[in-house]
Amino acid sequence: MAGIYIHIPFCKQACNYCDFHFSTSVKKRPEMVKAICQEISIRKNEINEPIKTIYFGGGTPSLLSVEEINLILNACYENYEIVNETEITLEANPDDLSIEKLNELSQTKINRLSIGVQSFFEQDLQLMNRAHNSGEAENCILEAKKYFDNISIDLIYGIPEMSNQRWEENLQKSIDLQVPHISCYALTVEPKTALEHQIKTGKVKPVSGKKSREHYDILQEKMIDAGFVNYEFSNFGKEGFYSQNNLAYWFGKPYLGIGPSAHSFVYPKRSWNVANNTRYLKALSENKLPQESETLSVTDSYNEYVMTRFRTIWGVNFTEIKEKFGEKYSSHFLESVKNFLEKGVLIENAGNFVIAQESKFLSDGIAAELFFV
Repeated sequence: MAGIYIHIPFCKQACNYCDFHFSTSVKKRPEMVKAICQEISIRKNEINEPIKTIYFGGGTPSLLSVEEINLILNACYENYEIVNETEITLEANPDDLSIEKLNELSQTKINRLSIGVQSFFEQDLQLMNRAHNSGEAENCILEAKKYFDNISIDLIYGIPEMSNQRWEENLQKSIDLQVPHISCYALTVEPKTALEHQIKTGKVKPVSGKKSREHYDILQEKMIDAGFVNYEFSNFGKEGFYSQNNLAYWFGKPYLGIGPSAHSFVYPKRSWNVANNTRYLKALSENKLPQESETLSVTDSYNEYVMTRFRTIWGVNFTEIKEKFGEKYSSHFLESVKNFLEKGVLIENAGNFVIAQESKFLSDGIAAELFFV
């Protein structure tokens, strides 16, 4: 099974931590929707597998009208084999989810909402320059539950000035609202963002790795006690509500990335569209694909496998390594994990290797030490 990711490159305003590709000018929105539909059609022969997930990301996809969403979905259904139980997710900001908008969305093929809450506290939202307020964050979830069963929210931890108590209250609010899926991300300072400038000029305190670790430990304890499964490093879901889009990525399934800056993967090729709205629109107007690509080497693929699988509860399977990559890489893996097994950082059970609970916060660093260089 394969997936389609659709990047909608528009936002009302710039969050100060974000380095994703977007524009705060929506003048070219109709033109962009048309170009996205055209790219969907042009690339219909790149994937020969049925489509199981469609994901509207961004940017802020909830800025689109329902008519524009339906145009894009119709293009997908016209050009690809879409399975009946396809998970179709729309990322949305709380301030866009009016009762009227939710009602309209419920009448489309969208069956999952991913709501960018980030925090239920006003001071955090203002620091991040979010477009919504704390009241909208809670109210939109209460309303969304009347129309959608499958709802996810995003939260951010490690925010300067965020106490452990406030982070715990954020999590408790999410649990009390009975949201079945929560994605939690540590605040990171990306180059050339407003947040980086604010920290450099002393307007905002630096992000603390120690504080992020404390928040992550609280996150683990609270969510597991509430019956969530931490099926991937940043993602917590109730049974039956794991994100199929996320799982496809972590398990190396093929996907097409549509829209400016979107990435695609069809083994062994990875490609990406130009991160420029004007150039993207010009290329599609000429019936061209504005993309670059690379072919992954066996070593690249092995390292990516180790990195992505160690982020999940299923971990790395030795038999799979041997079948996918051969003796050289499987021998390297067994030699590399010895020290981690002795220290209890990794746990092995019947050829399956997972990162111990107390070491999960260091997942990416552990995986990197096991790379084939």
